[in-house]
Amino acid sequence: MPNLIRVALIGYGYAGRTFHAPMIAATPGLELVVVASRDAAKVHADWPGVGVDADPIAVATRGDVDLVVIASPNDSHAPLALAAIGAGRHVVVDKPFTLDLAEARAVVAAAEAADRLVSVYHNRRWDSDFLTVRRAIGDGLAGEVAHVESHIDRFRPVVRDRWRERDGPGGGLWFDLGPHLVDQALCLFGMPDRVQANLGTLRQGAQVDDWAHVVLDYPARRVVLHAGMLVAGGTHRFVVHGSGGTLVKPLIDRQEAQLLEGMTPGAPGWGEDPDPLLVYDGSGGVPLTVPAVAGDQRRFYAGVVAALTAGAPNPVPPGEALAVMAVVEAAAEAARRGCSVVPDLAAG
Repeated sequence: MPNLIRVALIGYGYAGRTFHAPMIAATPGLELVVVASRDAAKVHADWPGVGVDADPIAVATRGDVDLVVIASPNDSHAPLALAAIGAGRHVVVDKPFTLDLAEARAVVAAAEAADRLVSVYHNRRWDSDFLTVRRAIGDGLAGEVAHVESHIDRFRPVVRDRWRERDGPGGGLWFDLGPHLVDQALCLFGMPDRVQANLGTLRQGAQVDDWAHVVLDYPARRVVLHAGMLVAGGTHRFVVHGSGGTLVKPLIDRQEAQLLEGMTPGAPGWGEDPDPLLVYDGSGGVPLTVPAVAGDQRRFYAGVVAALTAGAPNPVPPGEALAVMAVVEAAAEAARRGCSVVPDLAAG
């Protein structure tokens, strides 16, 4: 690999503009050279020196880039990844990896055959809330964990006219936030035995699911994953119950909010979380407060650079990306069938 990894970014909607472009620009060893977008003015307002091309396939197969980052609508992930890999490029795909597990396997197989890196942007592995809870579980503050609740809730009562909220392949809240919730659960506890799920369309005018309640079954543990669009407050990001006590992390990581405010990743205060973890020991007294671990989603792209230049591990290896897709797909099937489903990672 060259000393400076040249990056093409496909898509400059919410994900590309808010998450990927700033992170790429803030990561030593990466250079954003071209963006696939039909709105060149929007791209150049943020990145005047970056090239813009309206044709995503042309960008994915350019000969002057090393890494293609795909942040386009979900139904384009697999075709664009396959095109980029076929052209000899390394690939990062925004979540969800693909529309289904079969597509995900095809992309991984192509990358392995071409000896190219493929990774999925599970950036919330480096959120302050998750890192704080993970450390507390590892330190035994809850004892033997029996019950976990992981919420990503928002208050967006009005349905917006955007592809994520239209009836089509890859739309809906579960495919939007489910991969984050699932990936964090698998990082903590590995693959579940079975998946139960209920997906709902609750807002007036909603075309796709905007409420998701998924339960991962383990032999002696249940993990509840929940997302909703009609939550104005009052819920917690994480709740963990165990033999030694209860952990509560009330508020979500601040990095997305900081990016929306225009903060540059790595600036003073980046990723800092003033919301402490609360630890209840069952005595009825005041809970112990534990300072939150700072988050830093830059670690994903730093890991990609290390993998490409120094032979370090892929920050989100293909096997882990496939496991997430297996559980996401199992939950969708469980909701359709009204029964629990075994996530079948070995099938196909």
